[in-house]
Amino acid sequence: MSDAQLSNSPYAPGVAVQEDPGRTLGVVGLVLSVVANVIGLIVSIIAFRKSKQAGFNNMMAKVGIVIGAVTTGFGLLMGGIGIYAAVHLASTCSDLGPGVHQVGTTTVTCG
Repeated sequence: MSDAQLSNSPYAPGVAVQEDPGRTLGVVGLVLSVVANVIGLIVSIIAFRKSKQAGFNNMMAKVGIVIGAVTTGFGLLMGGIGIYAAVHLASTCSDLGPGVHQVGTTTVTCG
């Protein structure tokens, strides 16, 4: 590199340009937070911490953390509702006994 090229460079000569160590992991965490929310949340947190320790602001990891937290919360809520519905159905069938029953406007089949 010539002296003219070095003087036009935004970096000091002889100084290596540091790359964000959590960048790729942040992108992976963002994608996983949509597909496998808990794993994506964990990977995004790891990527964010790696970037922060190196002095970088990893926006992909931040978005992955938010999406992972929201989708994990939603999944837990839906799981809780599903468990509640299953327990309620089991309780109803326990009270009614086997067969097909009409409860209000709902048909319940207990076996």
